[in-house]
Amino acid sequence: MQENITSARPYARAAFEQASADGELGLWSGMLELLGRIASDPLMRTLIKNPKVSHDQLTGIVLDLCGDRLNEKGRNFVHILVASRRLSVAGEIHRLYEEHKAEAEGVAGVEVISAYPLEDSQREQIKQIMTRRLGKKIEITTHVDQSLIGGAVIRAGDSVIDASLKGRLQQLGNIFAE
Repeated sequence: MQENITSARPYARAAFEQASADGELGLWSGMLELLGRIASDPLMRTLIKNPKVSHDQLTGIVLDLCGDRLNEKGRNFVHILVASRRLSVAGEIHRLYEEHKAEAEGVAGVEVISAYPLEDSQREQIKQIMTRRLGKKIEITTHVDQSLIGGAVIRAGDSVIDASLKGRLQQLGNIFAE
């Protein structure tokens, strides 16, 4: 996974810089999402790994699948990814691009994993708290993990707030294990 991030990082940065220069952040977001979906398809993954499929053939297949949803620079980007053997990390390129885009737009993604589905008022309260804490507009995604027993785990970038009952029990167990 780390190898994919390392491989994808310069391409995501280049795509972001191009999109920023052209004022096309949203367009590039859509193009990269499409490339990521295509590259993650099991049949496509087989083609990407097949040494008998030439760069020109692979590029042609991808461009045909994309149709008119790529602009000229997006099509050139496909050529570059295929030639550098980085098409397989297109999904990671998209994810990293979205991080650059969110940073530029002053948006922070916050993931909330809770033992039970959150009510709208709880989501809004978490959003307000994280907005004050991070000083950015917050986009929340939620997931349910009943193994948490109660409470929630909140992730924002590298920060993790574990307010789950499971996490507290583990901390208590660590204290007594010492």
